[in-house]
Amino acid sequence: MRILAKRALREFWKRHPTAKGPLEAWHQEVARADWATPSTVKLQFRSASVLPDNRVVFNIAGNRYRLVAKINYPYRVVYIRFIGTHAAYDSVDATTI
Repeated sequence: MRILAKRALREFWKRHPTAKGPLEAWHQEVARADWATPSTVKLQFRSASVLPDNRVVFNIAGNRYRLVAKINYPYRVVYIRFIGTHAAYDSVDATTI
């Protein structure tokens, strides 16, 4: 998969250094993936939540952080829409960001 907006990850882990390792691991795993459907995402990330409009919520670092991505399955592109603490995630609408 091609991941767009890695800069958002780097900026986040500058503010939250404990997130760096888990986010880098997530990035490497997703970059090697080949997701054609939401079910293929769930096979790899069982704790991920599939939302409408091709959005997926990933739990990072034992659910300490949340990452919302929009996935274009035909083109194999992952767009990072949000990364934040679990508390910050609770204040956004993951279906519209």
